Amino acid sequence: MLSQTQILTWLQAVKDPEIPTISLVDLGVVRAVAVDEATGGVTVQLTPTFAGCPAMDYMRRDVERTLLAHGVPSVRVEISLREAWSSDMLTEGGREALRAHRLSPPPVLGNVVFDLDFLEYAECPNCHGHNTELRTPFGATLCRAVHFCFDCKQIFEQFKPI
Repeated sequence: MLSQTQILTWLQAVKDPEIPTISLVDLGVVRAVAVDEATGGVTVQLTPTFAGCPAMDYMRRDVERTLLAHGVPSVRVEISLREAWSSDMLTEGGREALRAHRLSPPPVLGNVVFDLDFLEYAECPNCHGHNTELRTPFGATLCRAVHFCFDCKQIFEQFKPI
């Protein structure tokens, strides 16, 4: 009998198509896994980081392919917008994976925002300095913002906190 733990272990191999150093599990996109005891089929619930995320079809296919390759007899992937994704859903491993991709991970907000100053500054993924500023909230994708580090004089992207 398959377990949720085994499924989540296999899903660690499924990477975000835009950030190939981070798994969908560590990104917090995999929200639920259910195993049907009678059939062995698996249902995986995914929540996109942004409602209009263009990578969701790729993610769905990669989840299906990975589980089918491990012998799961049937896989259903549901995209859910019931509960919004939050950057607090990133695991510590996910934050390290963002750093490995030279993206600054968002701060942990505890799902509470007292002011918007946290948008202005980010830790530089190159020198780990905090003497940074937001240059534009519009990065290469919807989930990234562009910052500048005054210490190492590098422009870098931050995974947006939401």
